[in-house]
Order: sequence, then C-alpha cells, then structure tokens
Amino acid sequence: MIKNGFTQQSNAIRSFDPSPEEEMAAVHFYTSVNTYVNPVLPGDHPDPTLLKVGNDFYHCGSSFHFNPYLPIYHSTDLVHWKVVSRVLSPANTNIVTDRPGAGVWQGAITYFYGSYWIYFSSQGQWFSKASSPAGPWSHPVRVNENAGTGPLGYDNSIFVDDDGKPYMVIKNGQKVNRLQALGKDGQLTDSVIDLDWMNAKLQYSWAEGPVMCKRNGYYYYFPAGDVSGGQYVLRTKELTADSSKWERLGDFFKPITDPNNTFPRPNHISAPVQLADGTWWTIGQSYEKHGNDDWSGMGRQTSLYRVLWEGDRPWGVAPASGPVPKPALDNDNTPWRSVHTDRFDTDSLGPWWHFLTKSAAAAYSLTQHKGWIRLSPDTGRTHLLQKETDHYYSAVTQVQVTNSNAAAQGGIYLTNGKQSVVARLYYASGKNPRIVFQLDTALRELPRPKGKDVWLKLQRFEHQLTGFFSTDGKNWQQVGVPVSAVPIDKAQPDFNSWVGTSIGLFAERGPVDFRFFVCKDGFSSLPAIGSSNYYGISKIKQGQGTGVSTSSVHGGWLMISGVDFGAAGEAKAVEITGNATRGGQLELLTDDLEKGKQVAVVQVKPGGRLLHTGSLRQVSGQHDLFIRFPGKSPGDIMIESVRLLRQEK
Repeated sequence: MIKNGFTQQSNAIRSFDPSPEEEMAAVHFYTSVNTYVNPVLPGDHPDPTLLKVGNDFYHCGSSFHFNPYLPIYHSTDLVHWKVVSRVLSPANTNIVTDRPGAGVWQGAITYFYGSYWIYFSSQGQWFSKASSPAGPWSHPVRVNENAGTGPLGYDNSIFVDDDGKPYMVIKNGQKVNRLQALGKDGQLTDSVIDLDWMNAKLQYSWAEGPVMCKRNGYYYYFPAGDVSGGQYVLRTKELTADSSKWERLGDFFKPITDPNNTFPRPNHISAPVQLADGTWWTIGQSYEKHGNDDWSGMGRQTSLYRVLWEGDRPWGVAPASGPVPKPALDNDNTPWRSVHTDRFDTDSLGPWWHFLTKSAAAAYSLTQHKGWIRLSPDTGRTHLLQKETDHYYSAVTQVQVTNSNAAAQGGIYLTNGKQSVVARLYYASGKNPRIVFQLDTALRELPRPKGKDVWLKLQRFEHQLTGFFSTDGKNWQQVGVPVSAVPIDKAQPDFNSWVGTSIGLFAERGPVDFRFFVCKDGFSSLPAIGSSNYYGISKIKQGQGTGVSTSSVHGGWLMISGVDFGAAGEAKAVEITGNATRGGQLELLTDDLEKGKQVAVVQVKPGGRLLHTGSLRQVSGQHDLFIRFPGKSPGDIMIESVRLLRQEK
C-alpha cells in the first residue's frame, strides 16, 4: 500500500543516468525548497475561502461549533499558514450553538470599500469587519433578507468586480443560486440576479460553495457538487440572469492520473487568484483515502492547486501524491502547519487552540498556577484542543491534579468530529490512582504509585495508538498493548458532523493542571515516512522496517514538520535508525534547506539496521526538521526514524 505520497519500491533502488532535464532541476530542487506536498492545511479545514491583498494571502472557512469561531489564517507563499486572529469569541454572540455540525458556516473573507469583511452563516447571514485581518473584528451584523432575494442560506461567498463593486454569491439549498450587489454598509443592494436555472435539474448535485473570479472580460462561476466531491465551472461575458449568455464548461479539475493520490475528489475551491508572475492558484478541500486506507475522519483537508488556462478555459491541475513546484513566492518564516507546542508560559492562550463548547472557553486559567494551564470543568468534562494534522506523532503532557478535588482526572484527548468516538489517556486520582488508556471498549489500566506529577504520552503510528506514562518525563512505561484508531480515522456517519478529528487535553470531576502540551515530541521516535515535504525521496520496505531513501543521483531531502526540541540545552544528540550499503553523511537542518540552521551531521556506516548518532548543536523549541541525503548512490542509505537524545547523567 502506498501512503503519504511516497512511491512504493522494491528492496533495492536501481541506479540510473539522469536526464538533461533532471540535471537542470538538480540545482534548485535538491538544494532548496521549491516544492510542496499537499495538503498545505492538513486536518479539518472545510469550505476554504482565499483572499489576496498585495503580497499577503488570507484564508478562512467553516468553523462549525469549534470556538473561538472563524480562525483567520495568513500566508505569504500559499504553502505555509498561521492563525492570526479569530473573528468571534463565544462571549460576544448568542447566535451559535455547541451542537456538532451546527455553529458557524462559510467564513468568506474579503476586502472591499477599504475594509476587511467576513460573511458567515449561523441561523442567518452575518458579517463582521476590521481594518486588519489580525483584528479586532466588529460585533456581527445581520444581513437583511428581503422578499426579492429570498433566504440567504449558507456557504455564500463574495465576488469583487474590476470596478470594486462587491457581490454576494448566494446559495440556499440545492436549487437556489443567485447574485446581488452589496452596499458600503455591507447590506444587499440593487436587484437580485437569479441563477436558479443553473442547478434546476440538479446538474451539480448541491451546487455548493459557489465562488467567482474574472479574467479577460469573462466572469467565471465555480459551483461544487456536494461534500463528497465534484467541482464545476461556468462562464459569461456579463452578469445576467439570462441562461443563454452563460456557458457550461464542465469539470474544473483535470482527470486524476496518479494512482497513488490520496485526495481523490477535491472540491469547494476558493476563487482562483493571479500572482505577479501571471500564474493562477486556488485552494480546495477533500477527504483523504487510498483504497482501504481511510483517513476521512480527519475531515476535509485543504490543498493548493495550480490553475491552468487553455485559452479562456480554466483547469485545475489534477491532485498528485508527490511533490509539485510551489508558487514563486517567499515564505515569511512561517513553519509548516502542524499541531503547536504550548508551554503555557504566557497570560493568553494561543490562537491555534479551540474549545468544543462555550462553557469550556471559560473553564481555564493561565494565572492560577503560573506556568501551567488549569482546566476546571463545571460538570462533566472540559477540553482544550487543536486540529489533528499528522499520521505519526507522540503527544506528551505533564499532569498535576490539584488538591481541591481528589477525584479529578485528566490527560490527552483525541476525538472524532461527532465527539462519539474518543481516545483518552489520563491519570485518574482518588483512593486507587491509576493510568487509564481507553478507546470505545478497549481499556488498559495500570496502577500509579502515589506522587505529585505524571507524564503521559499518546503515540500514533498511522492507525495504531499506544499509551505510555512516566514519573520523570524521561523513562516511560507502556500502558498495555496498542489499540486501533480506525474507529476514529475512518469515514464517520453523517460526515462526522461536517468536522474532523481534534487532539489536546481534557479534565473532568475537578481541576487539573497541565505544564505543557507537545504533539511532535522530538525525544520520541519520528518516522521518516511521516514527512510533510520532500524531494528525490522514495518509500521503501526492507525486512520488517519501512523507511525512505533517495531515488536520484542528486540525493534528496525530507522535512518532518513541527518537531519539538525541548528546552534550551536539553537535546544533546540525535539518533537515526537505518541501514546502508556504502554509507555517508546525513545533514540535519531546522526550518529551511538554505536559510535554516545546520544542527547536526550524522555519519551513517555501512551495515544492516543500526543506530547512528551525531552531536546536536544547541537548538530548542519547535521547528521543521530537514534531513538531507548525500548524492551519487540512489538507495544507498535507508532511514526509518530520527530521535533526539538527552545528555545522560
């Protein structure tokens, strides 16, 4: 089976003579990061919208019941994204419910009349505005409905014409598709342009998430099929309700030819944008699945696609499993999108976190126990979560139950979108303190010797979860045998209430303190096949081990995103598991191949499966880790994993 976009190879990789084209590409693609691998927004990022203002790009989509609502992402290269604000706090609105699948839909970010605006649906259509995407965002204002326009529905978007005039692209149900101008007050104005003929016979299923752009005098209208896929395009020379003036162009995406692609039916694209070099790009959502390897439970993940023009006909480049050339844009030192490390050493919570309920958003403190976060459930259970972004990680936290409630329990939490299937690894206090690891009917328990602190680690290797605990954060004891995460990862009933998996912390039956949360623990094994970007690399299997090796005489590289290197001076060495026929040097860098910091050089000796170590230069905190292979001998060195080492005392 082929996973993560790597090509399955036999036990040996054949050498070959590089073509002239490959020789020319070597300077750029083997020595610098000029490619990306989708998704660029891994994990649950449904209904994406995209805004370009100058050299900056902003994304927002449906946040549903996760709060604070409507996270705004920023990027300068369309590949690396970070949250810069959230539009709605649970405290400033009573228009949103906590029920999974409800909440805030749409999140259409736009810019017109000198302000940033975001339109969204939640029991009606609303907008907020700001002078900057970083906020603060205004209190939401309801968009007035009228008899001529009809109900405004959901998944609407905003199109701004060449003259600066904005229009709402209205969608309600399966057969309502309309356009109407917006005034400077953000409200609908002028008369409605009725396009209900467009999907009158359900030609495009639900014709969801319509967006528009303009090029060479043509208006392009892009309706999606439904949540499971399908993307289409129409065009016209004038904004009119007259169907004879519109031309149906058919499918938007080129046919998929890559048999290893894991995102088979992208749709609900954003309005394509043009860059300074003339290229066009869009982002779109898709569930992840390849054969029986189903990751649909992660939700609709967002990928970046080039848009090609054949005359005045747009085509989305078909999804591919491997690396593709990135836009000609520069990153502003933003890391790859991954679950964030948080050491809770500030007085405010990072914007990457979300809550499942409005009450949970008021049930934490960063000041009651300085340097820790305290979760204090009122009744039941409270959570602090992030969107799950990876298939391989070791999530670690340090837990301390406060003295105020001896029955309190808390730890690491992984839930599907419906919150109906949950994996928990936690410390249960009380008369018989114990460590509990549970997913559905799978239950593992170990007694916990009485003590003040407990360290917990939840390790994911594809669809397998393993629990560990420690009394010092260094020496770990496994909590029973692993459990299968397939009940969480697979396609869920009712499309998982439209959202994907989340991972983080929880507490119940009383206050629990957490010293930190790390998802990509560098002191645990980091599988090389879990990289988020790579070039010149293939997945191979040798004996019982699965790893990666080069497929080119020019070498190759891979990047494991979001690796946590611990506190300053904590990581002293690096250990690589692998084998080699001739051996050579592996170079490790943080954050970039060219501008990044070289942190280690590991000499790999010839031989079977061995551990190879190298000294680590001082590095701390969370970084993207690059590993560069030597050239000349494709397939010579195969690595399975990398792990940081502390200095032994």
